[in-house]
Amino acid sequence: MATLYIALKHFHLTTVALTILLFLFRSALMLWYSKGLNWRWVRVVPHVIDTLLLLSGIGLMFLIQQYPLVNGWLTAKVVGLLLYILFGTVALKRGRTRKIRYVALLGALLSLGYLVSVARTHSATLGLF
Repeated sequence: MATLYIALKHFHLTTVALTILLFLFRSALMLWYSKGLNWRWVRVVPHVIDTLLLLSGIGLMFLIQQYPLVNGWLTAKVVGLLLYILFGTVALKRGRTRKIRYVALLGALLSLGYLVSVARTHSATLGLF
């Protein structure tokens, strides 16, 4: 069981790093070369990585037997994830003006920071309260 946990955790952390790197890359494309967002691999690969990230997160959830709506820190991660998806979609696709995209990008990056902090502290308040 411990070996499975360690392997799944490392896989999850790898997909987290890849997701963040791909988001930063796509953000740079949005800022400086928006036509690059239409490259096929740029549209497909992040969805594959994000799916693997979500599946590994669900696997870890069952393995450690902690669940959203039961454990506050996991509930906070789900809310943070939904905010990240919302902000990221506006930043990379749906924002009608550059200003809206910039603000949404900032929101997505703040959401990512919150997600990573909650994951490290296992606290919705990041251990501050």
